[in-house]
Amino acid sequence: MSTVDESTGGGLSKSQQAYQAIKSRIADGSYGPGHRLVLGSLAREFQVSPVPIREAIRLLEAEGFVHFERNVGATVAAIDPVEYQHTMQMLAIVEGAATALAAPHLTADDLAKAAEINDRMRATLRDFDPLTFTRLNHDFHETLYLPCPNPRLAELVRRGWSRLATIRESTFSFVPERAEASVAEHDQLLELIRTGAGPEWIEHRARSHRTATIDAFLRWEGRKETE
Repeated sequence: MSTVDESTGGGLSKSQQAYQAIKSRIADGSYGPGHRLVLGSLAREFQVSPVPIREAIRLLEAEGFVHFERNVGATVAAIDPVEYQHTMQMLAIVEGAATALAAPHLTADDLAKAAEINDRMRATLRDFDPLTFTRLNHDFHETLYLPCPNPRLAELVRRGWSRLATIRESTFSFVPERAEASVAEHDQLLELIRTGAGPEWIEHRARSHRTATIDAFLRWEGRKETE
């Protein structure tokens, strides 16, 4: 049985802890689209009153993770494949451009940091945790695009990542088979940057890396609809 710490002094409130716990389960696929979030059941599981659970669910609803319907209650929101595709397409374009512009400004330490993160991603493949993998994936790409000399472009990338998180925290929860290929593509991207490849090649590699994930997700979505 999960518990929520009754102490709120100096730490997270009970509603914040419940919010994080429920959101984590949505992100890792434990609570899939359409899963009912029953206040009483969750309150008993977390050993709290229904009040912090209700507050957590309201926040998740505001962020788009939960849908509330009269006579049904709160359920995990379905992923909108069109919104996902549009966000990922936008991110493929702006992140590819930002990474290409950032490449000449990346230091040896930056590249070593990115390689170390990718090695940690590779290590997670043995006992796959999609949330950890996604967090490391974000850190990897952030390391490569943040030195972009165009701050407006870098801000668009950050917004794309934030928007993607409201649609669903981890794509790799749904297409875990994509993870191994993603790590290999990171190696290829790093090699292009290390060897001083032209910006058009770096941008193409970064963009195709993102679009490959889009394709994997849409294939999963198509299979799901035919089941």
